[in-house]
Amino acid sequence: MKIFISVDIEGVAGVVVPKQGQPGNLEYEDSRRLMTEEANAAIAGAFAGGASEVLVNDSHGPMVNLIPDLLDQRAELIRGQIKPGSMFAGLDDTYAGVMCVGYHAVAADYGVLAHTYSTRDFSAVRLNGLVASEAMLFGAYAGAMGVPVILLSGDDVTARSCGTLFPGAEIVTVKTALGQRAAKALSPQMARTRIQNAAERAVRQVAHIKPFTVSEPCTLELDLTSAVLADLCETIPLAQRRSALTVGFTAETVSDANRWVAVCCMLGSHLS
Repeated sequence: MKIFISVDIEGVAGVVVPKQGQPGNLEYEDSRRLMTEEANAAIAGAFAGGASEVLVNDSHGPMVNLIPDLLDQRAELIRGQIKPGSMFAGLDDTYAGVMCVGYHAVAADYGVLAHTYSTRDFSAVRLNGLVASEAMLFGAYAGAMGVPVILLSGDDVTARSCGTLFPGAEIVTVKTALGQRAAKALSPQMARTRIQNAAERAVRQVAHIKPFTVSEPCTLELDLTSAVLADLCETIPLAQRRSALTVGFTAETVSDANRWVAVCCMLGSHLS
């Protein structure tokens, strides 16, 4: 049985401020170690539950955050970008389930470091009219392959806003938001114990968890943080300007919708 694990950093126990996810400082070095150890907890649980193979995808920012030397040697690791599938790079329909570790709430929500793809570019992303988190966008991407999300870890807002998308999945709350940059968190050791136990349960019950799916073709809407970003995204031939700050796309598949989000995000990164 093959299990896929996508690991972000904002939802890791102990991570509360932006610099902890930004390379080049001591806080980040501590946080990437915490991120790696939560990944290890999910890996250990997956194997204890019956997995035969585990693939881990580094899914935060530059996507070179996980520390290879510290990662459980039984798992394979995908690092770096730009890569097809982004946060779920490497996933295909041969996997039995997906675990989302260290995930965070949707843009403009109350959760710790909440955003969708980019705090710089997007104030909201909507898929088929529903406000979309990264967990929703990539959960639907997996669902289109018939692969369910079987575990989600992060703060309490992530559990509330995203956990309902994945009935039957294990939801692990490692911290409670006290604001956008403050939280009451479990100790790293306790967070890992809960993730490991939940991962083992998730793999054991994977056959009973249904994939999360959305109807295709999809309607994608991006609320940009400035009109100039919307101007930039509107230069894409298939883009539809909906308002001063909103650009829309009609996407044949969820995969295409995710790719349009990524394209607009990358375009925005070149705007001075």
